[in-house]
Amino acid sequence: MVVSEVRLPAEWEPQEGILLCFPYNGNDWPGKFQAIQWAFVEIIKKIASVEKVFLIVENVKQQESVKVKLELAHVNLNNVKYIALKTNRSWMRDSGPIIVKRGGERIALNFNFNGWAKYSNHKLDRGVPKIVSETLKTPLHQVVYKGKPVVLEGGAIDTNGKGTLLTSEECLLHPSIQVRNPNFTKADYESIFKEFLGITNVIWLGDGIVGDDTHGHIDDLCRFVNAETIITVLEDNPEDSNYAALQDNLKRLKASKLETGKSPNIVTLPMPKPLFFDGIQIPASYANFLILNNMVLVPTFNDSKDQVALHIIAECFPDREVIGMSAIDLIWGFGTLHCLSQQIPL
Repeated sequence: MVVSEVRLPAEWEPQEGILLCFPYNGNDWPGKFQAIQWAFVEIIKKIASVEKVFLIVENVKQQESVKVKLELAHVNLNNVKYIALKTNRSWMRDSGPIIVKRGGERIALNFNFNGWAKYSNHKLDRGVPKIVSETLKTPLHQVVYKGKPVVLEGGAIDTNGKGTLLTSEECLLHPSIQVRNPNFTKADYESIFKEFLGITNVIWLGDGIVGDDTHGHIDDLCRFVNAETIITVLEDNPEDSNYAALQDNLKRLKASKLETGKSPNIVTLPMPKPLFFDGIQIPASYANFLILNNMVLVPTFNDSKDQVALHIIAECFPDREVIGMSAIDLIWGFGTLHCLSQQIPL
């Protein structure tokens, strides 16, 4: 790939649609599977009101079942395109392709999903990039660096579309926990980001939030909301287990520079109160919002901070409708709106 021509668009740039995978296996949400299916219907309804939904279903039988649910909810079915593929899970941010632009052409990148270097049952998920690229009639490029397949999930990165990328050391550089690419250094990752994503400037944060099954995905920590502004979660309780790591990340952001050499504008976003289910802390974060054409969907957690977070995010997106989506059930799968989706830029 020619570096100078490749660009990873920002999420707020015009989208053809959003990739989702309707759940058919309840293992990611034990005890909540029925509720999860209707939560998905509501997500699809919101997205289909403004753009296409590329919806992966297991087979024709599940497609008919899903269609009945969507019809009951008065979803705009003209904006739903079904893709038949059996998967292991529904986390399209990570198993789906990352779409870059080269000139006027879209290219789907396959970053060799490996179950977050944690779960062995991910082989079916590895088929997602190929079938999506075929659906989009887009070339598929297998990402290889120094002769080795590169593993990188979409949830691990965020960009302003101008050449700066956010990521975390815990996710990509931790020496022993969920090692995606053994022996890769910062320099290696920055070379990969430059070659395949057109990134010229990387801002490295430290650790992710407690309970994150991926160990440090950036989309639970901080996000670009425009080319010069980063929104980051902050915990105000010094006794909270997330306090120190999020303070450190804020310090790093304040010391960082954009690709222009300017300092980014920093907006802080509260954390909801810690959520536990079956004795496990789960990674609830308002930063896991999904940017659509003319709309932003924000996860909410039946928390007093919900309205505060919605107001802050609405101020960051004055040209978009900002809508809170209850994620109390979704988060039991250790992720919410952004984790479940992958944008398809025009």
